[in-house]
Amino acid sequence: MEGMTPTIVICLVLGVICVLGVRSYLKKLKTGCCGSGGDEVKRVRPADGDKSHYPYAKVMRIEGMHCQNCAKRIENAFHSQEGFYAKVDLAKGTALVRSKQEVPDQELKEIVWKLGYSPVSVEPFRE
Repeated sequence: MEGMTPTIVICLVLGVICVLGVRSYLKKLKTGCCGSGGDEVKRVRPADGDKSHYPYAKVMRIEGMHCQNCAKRIENAFHSQEGFYAKVDLAKGTALVRSKQEVPDQELKEIVWKLGYSPVSVEPFRE
């Protein structure tokens, strides 16, 4: 029985890890990919919905978006700030960000970073 004590301890530790892993997985299934509790994120509209009022436009490539709630979170972050209009293309992993004045790429990236997503690149938008 003495030689089995380490084996029993290891099995118990592995059992606890498995139980915690299954609980985490089941919670993720229940709440969705973003932990949103299954609720849809409410869309925030920009103060000015006329795209022609936004002469500057850039395309951001963003990693970490998995669902429409992710896309809405990014759009909402821009829409809740003065002078921005954003549209996310989830399939392409990009966001078209329009602004009323020139904005440094770093400022755009920081808005996305604060949400927990990874901005990969920022390029001028060519229509």
